[in-house]
Formats: sequence, C-alpha cells, structure tokens
Amino acid sequence: MEFKQLQYFMAICEELHFTRAAEKMGVSAPNISQQIRRLEEELGVLLFDRIGKTIVLTEAGAILHEHGDAVFRHLQQASDAIADLKQMQGGSLSIGVLPGDADLMFNALLLDFHQTYPTISLSLLETMRVTEQVLDRSIDVGVTIGPVIDDRLTSIPLFHEEFSLAVSMDDPLATEKFIPLNRLHALKMVMFPPEHQCRKLIDRFCMDNGFTLQPHMVTSTLSSLLQMVQKGVGACVLPQLLLDNLHNAGIKIVRLKHPTPSQDICLIYRSDRYVGYAMRMFIKTLRAYIDNAINHAKSSKIG
Repeated sequence: MEFKQLQYFMAICEELHFTRAAEKMGVSAPNISQQIRRLEEELGVLLFDRIGKTIVLTEAGAILHEHGDAVFRHLQQASDAIADLKQMQGGSLSIGVLPGDADLMFNALLLDFHQTYPTISLSLLETMRVTEQVLDRSIDVGVTIGPVIDDRLTSIPLFHEEFSLAVSMDDPLATEKFIPLNRLHALKMVMFPPEHQCRKLIDRFCMDNGFTLQPHMVTSTLSSLLQMVQKGVGACVLPQLLLDNLHNAGIKIVRLKHPTPSQDICLIYRSDRYVGYAMRMFIKTLRAYIDNAINHAKSSKIG
C-alpha cells in the first residue's frame, strides 16, 4: 500500500464521489480510480460499493478508513510537535468562552498570562458554540459549562461555580447572611441582557422555581452593573467567586439558598490534537489562577 493511495482513499471517503475527490487531490478522475483499483487488488477486497452514481464504504473500506484516519491524526500531531519545538516556547492559542465570561474571569487572567509568557499570542473569542468550534478546529481550546461528554474531546473539570446576591451596603438585605431564591421575585433587580450566560442561568433557576424576573435595569457590562448595585439602584446575582475577589466596600454579598444557582465549568480540547507548549502553559496558568482565587476568597472569609 502506497501513502498516495491512502490519501486518495481518504479523499474519496470524505467526498463519496470519485470526481470531486480527484479535484480535491489535483489529479484526474481516471487516475484516482486506477489507484483505488490497484489498492483493492493488493488487499484482495472491494473498498467501495458502487450503486449507480452513489458509492458507499464496504466493511473492509470502513476498517481501512478507521486506521487511515488514525495514521493522518498521528502525522498531524507529529507535525504540530515539530512546529512547536521550532517556535522555541512561543506559539499561539485561540480560546473560546461563553458570552460574558471574558468580563467575569478572563481579562485579569490574560494580562497575567501575557506578562509571564510574552512570546505566546492569545486570542479570546466569545461564542455560544464553544464545543462545536473546538470540534471543527476553529478554536484550539474552550471553557464552557460541564459536563461535556464526547469521545472526541478531552474535558478537564475546573471548578463548581455558585452564584450569590450582590446588594448595596445600605440595602436592608445587607444584614442578611442568606435568602431563599424565591425572594428575588420581590426585589428590584439589575441584570445582564437575556443572552448573557449569567442571565440565562439565573432565569433558568427562577423559572424552575415558578417565577420570572423582570429586571429594573439591564446593562451589558460588569462595571456598570456593579456601579448600579453599589449606588442602590438594584440587586444583582453574580458568581460567588467573582464577588469574593472584588473587595468592593460598597457591596455586600448575600448567599442564595433553596436552591443555590450553580454550574460546573470545564476546559475542553480535541483529544486527537497535540498539546503544545502554548496550550500546556495556558492550562497550567488557568488552573493556578482559579486555585488562587478560591484560596484568596477562603482566606478573606476567615480573616
């Protein structure tokens, strides 16, 4: 079996059409057909069933496709590893996060990362299609809501995220340690827009508990949201970890109970991709950043 024959075979598997596969490989249709016939003669089996103008893989063809796919994945990984080595601890990485998470988690992280690894280029994309874009390779790594269960993906749990109520220090609720979730229905709320990930989570928990929030004010930026809370315009539900690390003297954190809105956050990347220097350092930095934020929040409560 020649490598070129395997390339032709895989192209036909992708296109399920000899002429289109030939065009993709830059050869003539008779040439690619001849190479496949030679391959079938060498293996002693038919690789494709030809039903009129339609072709389908035979059982033997499916076996060859599975192993051929593995061959090309390993070759790509080898190429990526060599390229990574040549870049001498540089490289680039594209990261996909859900809308809103850039403001809530990643701005400070990216600044710290750039200062520590100035030779690595990072690009951050907010998208509702984190998992799909990791799978189609349009982004390298994604941070999204877990669990993500897919054999094509490696998933690394990051942390369990709980949400609490932020109120002005002058609000009567500032004396409370916690309130039940259904109390939100009677409060004047300031919130992110409906498409924001935090808003979607809170709306879902409220609907599951029999009520819908009608916010008094809506804003798309975290800074303006916090400013309105501090000035007493309304209360807002935000991630507990974020609130614990704000250290805003004008805002009091009130825990939400029965139930506590929460979600699991994980990092995902394709299982068949080479994990290069840029990705290794980003994962290491992200996990350290989260651990530090959690520990800092715990120590602040103890203090």
